[in-house]
Parts: sequence; structure tokens; C-alpha cells
Amino acid sequence: MVHEYEGVKVALLTQHGKELAVGPPLAAAFRAKVVRVTGFDTDLLGTFTRETPRPGTALQAARAKARVGLALSGLDFAIGSEGQFGPDPLGFSSWDEELLVFLDARRGLEVTARASGPARRTHGEVQTLPELLALARVAGFPSHGLVLRPDGPDGAPVTKAVTGEAQLRAEFARARRASRAGVVFAESELRAHLNPTRMGVIARAAEALVARLSVPCPGCGSPGFGLVEQVSGLPCRSCRAPTRAPRAERHGCPACAYTHVREVPGFAEPRHCDACNP
Repeated sequence: MVHEYEGVKVALLTQHGKELAVGPPLAAAFRAKVVRVTGFDTDLLGTFTRETPRPGTALQAARAKARVGLALSGLDFAIGSEGQFGPDPLGFSSWDEELLVFLDARRGLEVTARASGPARRTHGEVQTLPELLALARVAGFPSHGLVLRPDGPDGAPVTKAVTGEAQLRAEFARARRASRAGVVFAESELRAHLNPTRMGVIARAAEALVARLSVPCPGCGSPGFGLVEQVSGLPCRSCRAPTRAPRAERHGCPACAYTHVREVPGFAEPRHCDACNP
């Protein structure tokens, strides 16, 4: 049987090349074509460099982008993408969480998919060029871009998209001259086109979206049946206390009320247990 999304065009509102990550999984699964949509400044919905705070949640931002993509493109299908950074589950390194929202205007469906994983995110204050070059190496520069600003994380002016060593040296000198204390704040570029590890997480979110769109609801047959909630409490292998690891997964349909709960077998490792590792 031909899948109902076979060969469709899907709008993707992006200024940062996300179609390069989202497009291939949809093309491979459905021969769908992801169409890059412009004409709206997505920075109005929040910037990683903090000039514009995100006004709501990641879901609200991704949903807004998908709706704008529908309106600007005139297509029946659109995807909105939003990411956020924080510590990894164990609190040791940077962690990227990516959310995709797929809107099907024909059916009135909204299907979400997520992926998470490590991605480059480094920041710090430097006073000398050797200090900056050391930070740049940790940040994965030059494949991963940098942002420079004088004085601190909210200093101005901000120089984004620093991707070459000559540019890095020149912008460091400029920011240092603008600083009251001779300090430059350097941080990773988190926009997708300048952060390849983040782009990889977006691609995995697109694969998760394809997987979900490929599963019909057992109740109504609508595409998009999949994980909608995880219930924590899987017991610790060592002490049997409940942990934050999921003990059950609830799968649901975006079109009807059909749900299915699957218990997660086994035990959580003690490193995930707050009782064993308070």
C-alpha cells in the first residue's frame, strides 16, 4: 500500500539549514520533499544568544513555526523545529533536546517527535588569545562556530558566526577593545547550521518523526501512533527504590482517544537512583 504521505511536500520554516537534517529521513521513507520556507524571522521566537527570550515552551515555539510554515507556503503539511540545551541526564556535559512538530492540515493532525543527545556547547571568559584558542579547541572550532562579546554573557555588541581563525583573532581584538575590563566572553554557536553535533540530533528527531508517522493507530487507522508519555519509577537494581527512569510508556493517537500502556521490564542501574546516589 502507498503511504498517505508518499511524495507530499512538507514546509519547513528555517533560517539555519535544518532542511539538510530533516529532509533526508522523510525522502527515504516517503519520497516526501521538505521545502525550505523563508519570509519570517524565527529569531523573533527566541535566540540562543539571549537578545530575544523565548516567550513560551519549546512545543509552543515549534508549533508556531509549523503554523507559519503552512501559512507562508500554502502547503497542507509543515514541520516546526525547536531545540534547547541543558546538562546531560547525569549532569556532566552539555545535552541537546530537539523537538519536531508535524502538522497535517488535511486531517487536522499534530504529531510530535523528539531526540536528545550530546552536542557542543562551550562558554567562558578569556583575556588572552591563547586562552581563546584553547576554548575554541574544546568547542570544536572551526567546524562549530563561536560567538564573541565583550565583558560577559550579556555584553554588547555581539559577534556571531565566527568560523575562521583569522576572523576569530580579529573579532577577539575588537571585543577586547570594547570591554571595560579587557575580558571577552566566548560561547558556542548553537544555531543548527553552525553546530554540526546539534544538526545530528535534529536528524535523529526527523527519524523519530518518520517512525511515528509510519505507525497507524490500532483504533482509527490514523498515522502518528506513538509514545506520548513516560511514567517514572523503574525500581533500582540494587535497592529496589523507585527511580526517575521510566517504568511504563503510554502510546497514543493524535486523532482519537486510543491509548496503550506498555510496562518497561527490568531494573534501573544504581547510577540512576537518587537513593543510591543522593
